[in-house]
Amino acid sequence: MSDMNLDWLDIGKIVEIVEIASQIMLQIYLNDELFMNMAIENKDDNSPLTIADKKANDFICQELRGLYPEIPIISEENKNADWEVRKKYTWAWLVDPLDGTKEFIKRNGEFTVNIGLVYGERPVAGFVGIPAKGLLYWGSVEGGAWKKEIDCSNGGGRITDLREEWKLLKKEGVTRIVASRSHMDVNTDEYIKKNYLEKGRKVDLINVGSSMKIIWIAEKKADIYPRLAPTMEWDTCAAHAILNACGGVLELVDKGGELTYNKCNLLNPYFIGKLKTQSEKRHQSDHSAE
Repeated sequence: MSDMNLDWLDIGKIVEIVEIASQIMLQIYLNDELFMNMAIENKDDNSPLTIADKKANDFICQELRGLYPEIPIISEENKNADWEVRKKYTWAWLVDPLDGTKEFIKRNGEFTVNIGLVYGERPVAGFVGIPAKGLLYWGSVEGGAWKKEIDCSNGGGRITDLREEWKLLKKEGVTRIVASRSHMDVNTDEYIKKNYLEKGRKVDLINVGSSMKIIWIAEKKADIYPRLAPTMEWDTCAAHAILNACGGVLELVDKGGELTYNKCNLLNPYFIGKLKTQSEKRHQSDHSAE
């Protein structure tokens, strides 16, 4: 594991971990009695925490430590190491066992399981499950991007190359902008007005929860994801790796370049999620050849 080669990574096993974590959540989510009697705590940042978050986190961390004990875990639900320790990490897992707890509580199905892998500051592999929709995505720049439609009756499911699933074409003259369902903010409103509406450009606004917003860009269900409100590294890492595998970026608003990980401050700066244009891909290829 001294370089960025991912030959050692057991993709099938991580996919299985996401599937089982999804089932742990669904056992609570789909059971009316368990769901209605579920205790909801408030964390220090006033975000909600449920037994589903805790159980999924315990399972994921236990499995990752068993598979790769030498790789540290940075999780939303763990007490994470201080920067003096973290800055020495070469590899690290970024885990959000239940992204979209507000959506889970609302029971609208828009919550995800997220396991991302970083090498240095870069997201190199990601796994995202959407339990209520029976969908699972994973990807890396080396291995491509994949989508599994889970068959709960037998544990199987149809697997397709996500990059070949781009059947929903861009509407002519319309930009599809995806934004948070629970955290829509003034900055995003202003961004849409300034860059689109005031220029006479037509917009379809798609509101959806959790890391599904980044996945929707990767799957070409949306064109732009402006995130001008706070997110944490574990919110974005897994889906970011999948987006990269599809030729997309999470581009920093203020200084350009890509969003990075395992920073001193685990709070993300603002970013714009998008697929690269052909000219951007050519420009990147030209620079790589230099």
